[in-house]
Amino acid sequence: MALDQSFVGRSYPPTDPYEVGREKIREFAEAIGDANPAYTDPEAAKVLGHTDVIAPPTFVFAITYKAAGQVVQDPQLGLDYSRVVHGDQKFAYSRPVRAGDRLSVTSTIESIKSLAGNDILDIRGEVHDEAGEHVVTAWIKLVARAPEEEA
Repeated sequence: MALDQSFVGRSYPPTDPYEVGREKIREFAEAIGDANPAYTDPEAAKVLGHTDVIAPPTFVFAITYKAAGQVVQDPQLGLDYSRVVHGDQKFAYSRPVRAGDRLSVTSTIESIKSLAGNDILDIRGEVHDEAGEHVVTAWIKLVARAPEEEA
């Protein structure tokens, strides 16, 4: 059954702040195989004009995906998460994520489409720091596959 179009535009409350730590950034950079010293060496980051180490661009996926969980788990929306696959991801930055940032995410349903029985859900996550300044906008596309027809 197609998802309810009336959910388009619905926003969910901001998440509790997530404190970005140097070690988490280092672990993430190592996990993705990016040896950029700005991700691990505070002095290298300062040479580039940053106050501390910065995170690789995809680092915020973890917190924006978790925030999108508010949408996914909304019982009124009726999304069958057991059928969901991650379709796409993109980011638009105002500034890099830095160690010491305390970030909150507000998720909004941007669109709901049905295609060949599949539901396609676009969720926008607005990420702000503790001062309320915009850091990054992240878009997540989730695809809820159509149920298989019984033979």
